[in-house]
Amino acid sequence: MTSAGKFSLYDRFRSQSSLIQILIVVSSVLFIGTAILSYLYFFINPIVAYASLASILAGLATGVGALPALLFREIKQKLLLTMLGGAAGVMLAATSFSLIVPGIHYGNEIWPGKGVVIMAAGILVGALFLELSDRYLPLHRFLLQREDQDGSLRKIWLFIGAIALHNFPEGAAVGISFGSNDWHNGTALAIAVALQNIPEGLAVALPLVGLGYPRRQAVTIAALTGLVEPVGGFLGISAVSAFYPLLSGGMAFAAGAMLFVISDDIIPRTQSQGKSRSATFALLIGFVVMMMLDNMLV
Repeated sequence: MTSAGKFSLYDRFRSQSSLIQILIVVSSVLFIGTAILSYLYFFINPIVAYASLASILAGLATGVGALPALLFREIKQKLLLTMLGGAAGVMLAATSFSLIVPGIHYGNEIWPGKGVVIMAAGILVGALFLELSDRYLPLHRFLLQREDQDGSLRKIWLFIGAIALHNFPEGAAVGISFGSNDWHNGTALAIAVALQNIPEGLAVALPLVGLGYPRRQAVTIAALTGLVEPVGGFLGISAVSAFYPLLSGGMAFAAGAMLFVISDDIIPRTQSQGKSRSATFALLIGFVVMMMLDNMLV
C-alpha cells in the first residue's frame, strides 16, 4: 500500500465520530488479543493463555479506575486515600496467602525443610531489585534532569513512571502463581492486583486532568501504565513453566517486590496528608475481605 493510501485510511478513521473511533480501536485490540491468546492456548500451553489473560484483565483495571476522570476534575483526597488503603490491604492478603504460603510449600517440596529459607531470601532479593530499579532506572534520571523545566508536571510523570515500573512485578506475580498450576492462587492474586489498580488509575488520571491534559488523553495514559502487567505476567508464567524449580524462588521474589511497593509507595501515600484512620481501617477491611475471598476460591 502506498503512503498516500495509508494517509487516506488514517484520514477516514479521523473523520469518524469519537464513538466509532473508540469502537474501531476496541474491536481491533480485542481481535488481536484473541488471536494471540488462542495461539498460546492451542500451540503453547493453556495455562500460559490463562495467565496472560488474567494479567491483561488486571492491567486493564487501571484504565477502568481512571474512567471517573472523564466526568470529574477532582475527587476528594480523603476518599482516594481511603481507596488506596483498602487496596493496600487487599495486596497484603494476596501476597501472604497467594505467594508466601504456597511459595514455602513448593520450596519444601523441592528442597525439604528449606522452603522458608528460600522465601526469606527471595523476599529480600525482590525488594532489593525494586530499590535498585527506583534508584537507577534511566527514566527516573531523565525526568530528574528536567526538574527546572517541568516543575509539578515532572513530579507527576515521575509518579506515572513509578506506577508503570511497579506494575511489572505485579504482573509477574500473577504469572508465577499460575505457573504452579494452582488456579486458586493465580485467580486470587489477579483479583487482588485488579482491585489495587483501580484507585491507582484514578490517581494517575486526575492530576493530568488538573494540569490541563484532555480527559481522554489522561485516561489513556493511565490505562497504558497497566499494560506493563501482561508483559510481566507472560514472562513470569514462561519462566516457571520452563524451569519448575524456579517456582518457589519466583514466588518469593514477587512477594518481596509486592511488599516493597505496598510499604514504600501505597501505604505512605495513604498517610501523606497526616494520620488517616479511615485509610488504616480500609487497609484492615481490605485485608480481611481478600483473606475471606482467598479461602472461598479454594
